[in-house]
Amino acid sequence: MAPPELGLALLRRARYAIASELGVAAAPGGEHPSFAEPGATFVTLMQDGELRGCIGSLEPRRRLGIDVHENAIAAAFRDPRFAPLARFELAITAVEVSLIGPVEALAVGSEDELFALLRPGRDGLILSHGGRRATFLPQVWEALPDPRDFLAALKRKAGWPADFWTAAMNVERYSVLKWKESDFALQAECR
Repeated sequence: MAPPELGLALLRRARYAIASELGVAAAPGGEHPSFAEPGATFVTLMQDGELRGCIGSLEPRRRLGIDVHENAIAAAFRDPRFAPLARFELAITAVEVSLIGPVEALAVGSEDELFALLRPGRDGLILSHGGRRATFLPQVWEALPDPRDFLAALKRKAGWPADFWTAAMNVERYSVLKWKESDFALQAECR
């Protein structure tokens, strides 16, 4: 179960970071004792149910409070798939924060072996090979519930053909704790 007080603090910290960059007044960023510990987050921005930015960390290399702050700014202003977030967009942008759990290497030599180990709806997946790396958060299963479609889309994200596979592929999985502003009625509060 995702601790609601941690989720609330992470969401407030993320929204405050974005609002501050835009020069918009917002409720102060959240605080939580876990913020002093190492942590890895992804911050996802949505507008009308569509992705507007998503940037994160897969390994805990800095304190959790700093990680969520920096990833919120990166998701809003440095996701190469989108123009930087404009001030007028803040009010229509919903924030989601995912706290990344430990990453587990999967020893698989084929796609069939991977499919046998995958837990749809639960696993985030990382593929890496030949200097390329891509990940999908577990939330992506909502849009791509079939494991074959999920894997094909992740390979395309990495720049490989959908049917690409090599026994040298590095495969890792992880789980997340996630929170959305709508879970706390925060978006309206932080406009």
